Amino acid sequence: MKIGRNDPCPCGSGKKYKRCCIQTVTNENAPQSPTKRITVTEEVGKLQEAAINKEGTLKIIGVFIFFSTVNGDAWLLELTDQDAVMVARDGEKIDVEIVENPETIEVNWSHRFKIKNKNFVTTSYADNIIETYERYPTPSINSALKKIQQNFSSQLLDSIHVNS
Repeated sequence: MKIGRNDPCPCGSGKKYKRCCIQTVTNENAPQSPTKRITVTEEVGKLQEAAINKEGTLKIIGVFIFFSTVNGDAWLLELTDQDAVMVARDGEKIDVEIVENPETIEVNWSHRFKIKNKNFVTTSYADNIIETYERYPTPSINSALKKIQQNFSSQLLDSIHVNS
């Protein structure tokens, strides 16, 4: 299937293809092959490497926010239900259960998150323990959340979760 320049980008960014992944194609005259599929598992691996190297990063892919801190913490966030899972702490990788195929992505979410008083606050699903992280990039996380909400209609955001 050929992707038109003005079609939505298949990576799920919400942008037109010409403003997103077409820029990664080095030779537009070459026959187009399917765009490399971005996987949450691969992105979590990159995020964990950034945390191990104590690099602060933030990346948005679809309704997901991937961020790491200079202290070596890293989280995967999901906008629609404000779910979160820590994937690295203090520069140490944390194994996370992620099952994905071309139709679905299942993440074993461990927390809910919110931004409160400029702090990143999580509530554990297991025992309702609330933790506050004061030196996280909350302005950038807030901006990312707003950007995702602008890029996706509320109907689309409501349809993301599948009842099992």
